[in-house]
Amino acid sequence: MLKVTLLLLAVTAARARMNVLFLVSDDMRPELSIFEGKDFPSPVHPPMHSPNLDALARKSLLLKRAHVQQAVCSPSRSSLLTGRRPDTTHVYDLVVYWRDVGGNFTTIPQYFKEHGYRTIGSGKIFHPGHASDNNDPISWTDPYFESGSQANTFVYKEKVSWMNVPMDLLKNNSLQDTQNADHAINMIREAAPQARSGERPFFIAQGFHKPHLPFVAPQMFFDLYPESSVSLPANPYAPDKMPEIAWSSYGELRNYVDIRKLNGTGDINTTLPNDVILNLRRAYYSALSYTDYELGRVVQELENQGLANNTIISFWGDHGWQLGEHGEWCKHTDFDIATHAPMMVHVPGLTDKGIVTEELTEFVDLFPTLVEAAGLPPINLCPENSTNVLVCTEGNSLIPLMKDPASPNWKKAVFSQYPRSEDGGHQMGYSMTTDKYRYTEWVKFDRKPLYKPDWNKVYGIELYDHIKDPEENFNLAYNTAEKKLVSELRKQLHAGWRAARPRDN
Repeated sequence: MLKVTLLLLAVTAARARMNVLFLVSDDMRPELSIFEGKDFPSPVHPPMHSPNLDALARKSLLLKRAHVQQAVCSPSRSSLLTGRRPDTTHVYDLVVYWRDVGGNFTTIPQYFKEHGYRTIGSGKIFHPGHASDNNDPISWTDPYFESGSQANTFVYKEKVSWMNVPMDLLKNNSLQDTQNADHAINMIREAAPQARSGERPFFIAQGFHKPHLPFVAPQMFFDLYPESSVSLPANPYAPDKMPEIAWSSYGELRNYVDIRKLNGTGDINTTLPNDVILNLRRAYYSALSYTDYELGRVVQELENQGLANNTIISFWGDHGWQLGEHGEWCKHTDFDIATHAPMMVHVPGLTDKGIVTEELTEFVDLFPTLVEAAGLPPINLCPENSTNVLVCTEGNSLIPLMKDPASPNWKKAVFSQYPRSEDGGHQMGYSMTTDKYRYTEWVKFDRKPLYKPDWNKVYGIELYDHIKDPEENFNLAYNTAEKKLVSELRKQLHAGWRAARPRDN
């Protein structure tokens, strides 16, 4: 009798729990119509075709000022998926695995798995390979799926930076993200009966590879952006008084054969030919719209299965991307355009009418948010040293912003960082974004075993006024008139994220 009672209680609890659809895009900056305005300050682009993300945003908490912890794939993903910042995960590159160098930290899907969810992953969620021990097997109940090995996979042989794929070539073949979306749709169908009955909720994660380089998309999405609609960036020059250490020579892009032929150096205040810039920008927009299309197919399947009213949906892009602004490309910097990324969370019954917040938020905030929205045991704040703490967070649940999107009790600064290796040593660019400013110090960084900055050894400072200069074209840090402001921001940056946390949160 006791066993039957416990089983009934378990089923009842499962019925009360919502499913989770966890959607990710690679290298997608918030260049969407829903972000138009001051939150994406470089409006030199054609109208973006992202109807599915726009529709999702209209029933979500839209985080218009969300920032990643480090603007490159594995560090950003490792941080978000564990709820801890890079100086805790010790992941600063695309190679090391946080369980090896940081601690045996529980991930978002793993936490849901440990609380009875069926966890299914496909595409790019974690950074693949050694950086996640091949997609962190412990996080999933089902074998992880990655497309690309199927017989009908479209393969382009010349490793160029972009490709407009004719539709007739896709009659009997399909692109990688189409195959991953197909798998996610099939998994929703397979998991739906148990989810509907309350027997077992699901956590299904689908990671899209685009609009990451190479910008490959079907022709129908290129057709959305006629060549005449694409413009050059408005600020193709480095910021005035920018320290050299802030610059990245965008080797990721220069390694593609078509770009390599141009013999570009990637040096400060050099640029690519105008026709190349226009083609790359058009191809990026097209790849973004292709991603939106595939994402829409996955979200629609929730409706088809009658699960839309009982499924939390989160979407995020792992960092921003530079499309020739400042003469820069790719990510790998602390520029706002690299750290600012799209994120939104739909919680049935709470965000259905759409909520927009201008408050500053961070990617480490997603883990505690999903846990609270799903009604799972809450996650505690990480102690100063959380190496041996399996589950904790260095972020804040976003649920308060769903109730009051302009909450006076919210964090007043967010923090990002990016590593450099100059002059035979190691440096870190620690950035803080406030309501008005972005302030960065490039300082000596002591790696293993300390993983700490030496604030006394400074290689460069940046200060940008986002009200007067949203594109970050003028570094004010060395202006005598800003000496007092720099001193105040320095103290705030050095105090760190813990000092910036909301009260009683």
